[in-house]
Parts: sequence; structure tokens; C-alpha cells
Amino acid sequence: MPPSLTRATAARSTLDSRLLPGLLVTTAGVALAIAVNALVPAVSPLMAALVLGAVTTNLGPSSPALRPGLEFAARGPLRLGIVLLGAQLALPDVLALGLPVLLPVVVTVTATFFGTQWLGRRLGLGRELSLLVATGFSICGAAAVAAMDGVTDSDEEDVMTAVALVTLYGSLAIAVLPQAEGLLHLSPEAFGVWAGASVHEVAQVVATAQAVGGAALTTAVVVKLTRVVLLAPLIAGVTLWRRRTAAPTEGRRPPVVPLFVAGFLAMAALRSLGVLPPASLSALKTAETLLFTAALFGMGAAVRLRALLRTGRRAVALGALSTILVTLVALAGVTALA
Repeated sequence: MPPSLTRATAARSTLDSRLLPGLLVTTAGVALAIAVNALVPAVSPLMAALVLGAVTTNLGPSSPALRPGLEFAARGPLRLGIVLLGAQLALPDVLALGLPVLLPVVVTVTATFFGTQWLGRRLGLGRELSLLVATGFSICGAAAVAAMDGVTDSDEEDVMTAVALVTLYGSLAIAVLPQAEGLLHLSPEAFGVWAGASVHEVAQVVATAQAVGGAALTTAVVVKLTRVVLLAPLIAGVTLWRRRTAAPTEGRRPPVVPLFVAGFLAMAALRSLGVLPPASLSALKTAETLLFTAALFGMGAAVRLRALLRTGRRAVALGALSTILVTLVALAGVTALA
């Protein structure tokens, strides 16, 4: 074997052995997060994993040997999970909603994304945190936050704050929106559009719409997945903007369309063309959840709670204002459809 190949093999083996301790801890964290979700369905495995990762770092014994594997877990599984997320999107179902529904959804996403960033600046929060909150609240919660984190220089504390806000305010929507439906006298289909266009996580949308009925649930899921479709152009747009505005000294600029975003679009195309067997969709969904759970555990393990608490009140205020914004803009769109 040539010396160069021998050295490369040895380096790869050393790297794998360095990753192993952290990956084993991540695997245990994923299993525990799934168990928490099974016992308390209102707590998503992603949020449970994020909290467990933070507890591991802040309350457990500190071990530098875990760091390489945990850092890998926060990045590698994330990108693959985003690729698999595309398998949940059937573009014909989205297009079947028609322009009168699609237009308010696009307006809601746009208004929430840019409005939340403006509110974050007014509250004195950092650019990266405001961007992550804006992405999570406008698109699809923790998965969108994690995806945007993949193309920015945000801190893990910002990621944890954004995901915590998504969980907090999305959970409140599960209780509040069905009560408001009775006061507003919305039809089940109109409520489904409202819930799908305004509630943050896919699981939260399902829980919210189920309280009204099957017609609301079917519409809400399709509308929500329409927001998920917008994740790819949103990330590509942010990446392109940063390429154009970055100083030359900041190093190599990222590609306009990151590879994992291209994979996301490819999977969505395969699903839309009917290439993916229907029996595989459930398995792909399970794999996607496991990958995102592993990524959120790795992100949580990098969090330092003292730094997180410094932005607590302002971040909570941003989450409240962003929730009000997305809810009212979506409601205005539903009202316009009536």
C-alpha cells in the first residue's frame, strides 16, 4: 500500500475513533428523547433532544472526548434529515390548493420572515437570532431553524432559543386557535388554512386542526407543507444575499444552493413524480425524525445556559410578537378568501 494511502487510512481511523464517544452519547440521547415523546406526546422528540443535550452539557460531567462526536451529530444528520424532509412534499397536492390559497400563504411567510427580523432589531437582539426565529416561525419550526443554522454563523445558544420559542408559542396555539375558531365562526376548511398558515411545527398544526375536525385537518396539513416548500428558496435567497454582501476577507463564500437544499428539492421531485413507493414514505419519515432528533441533541449539547439567559426576556417578547404577526396576517388572508 502506498505511504500516502496508508496515512489517509490511519487519519480516517483516528477521526472515526474520536467521533465514537460523542456519537454513542447522541444515540442514547435520541432513544431517551423518543421515549419522552412516547410518554408525553405534546413534547416533540426534537425539543426533548435539545433539552437533553443542554442538560448533558450543563449539568453532567464535562468530557472533551465527547465534543468531536457531538459536533458531528449537530451537522451531519441535520443535512441528511433536510434531504429526507423533501419526501413528504407532493407538489400536485400543493398546487391543487389554487392561487387564492397559495397567495395568502406566500404573503404570510414573507411578512413573518421580514417582519420578525425587523422586530428583532427593534428589541436589540442579534441578527443571527432574529433570522433563526424568523425562519422557524415563518416556515416549519425547529427543522427550519436547524436548516437555516446550516448556512449561517449562528451560535448554538441562538438555535436553542429559537427552537424553545417555536415550541412554546406553537404549543399555545394548540389551545388558543380552536377556541378562537368558535368566536370567529370559520368553516372547517377556512380554519384549516388559518392553522396551516400560522402554526409553527407540523405536529402542532395537526394537533390544532384535529380539534376542529377531519376537513380542517386535511386542509391544514397541505397548507403547512406549502410553507415547507418555501424552505428551499428561502435558504437559497439568504445564502445568495450573504454571498453578495460578504467581505472578501471572510473566506470562501458558500454555494448559492447548498447541497442539502438541492437534495431536498430532488426528493420533493421524486415524491411528486410518484417514483417513491408509498410504502417507503413512513420509513423515510421515521428516518427524518431520528436524524433531526440527533442533530438537535448535538446542538443542545453545545449550549451554555448562562449565555442563553442573557437574552431571555427580549427573545420571549420577539416570539410573542412574531406569533401575533403570523396569526393576524394568516387570518387576514383567510378572511379575504371568504
